[in-house]
Amino acid sequence: MTSLALAAALRDERHGRLDMLPYARALDLHFDQDDSEVRLIMPFAIGLVGAPGRIHGGALAGLLEIAGLAAVIVAQADADQLPRIRPVTVTVDFMREGSPIDTHAAATVTRLGRRIVNVSSLAWQYDRSRPIAAANINFLLDWPEAT
Repeated sequence: MTSLALAAALRDERHGRLDMLPYARALDLHFDQDDSEVRLIMPFAIGLVGAPGRIHGGALAGLLEIAGLAAVIVAQADADQLPRIRPVTVTVDFMREGSPIDTHAAATVTRLGRRIVNVSSLAWQYDRSRPIAAANINFLLDWPEAT
């Protein structure tokens, strides 16, 4: 099952840390949300550097995937009864280099089905209108069997 602790944090808090997910903890991710979206913040750390002076593409892809996961959880009608949410396809487009500063990300659910969810994620640094990476993600929802 998807982390109920993550769902509770997204349901009950306007901002906080995402320590309940190991990779989010490794990236030191924080979230901030309003009524329209959940935004993730990945603070710059020297461990995120790939090529000198640039954010590693794997860190950016992980940030985009976790932003997508957060959007799927928030889109669920009942945060107390969540399916297991698994990424099936993650396609990342790297648009420009990531500078050694904080990176932000947010995602939008473009199709919410009972078994498949399509999500579009965006990462930016200086200006949201100039993204550094984007992802299209397909998630599979595995609902528990009714007993």
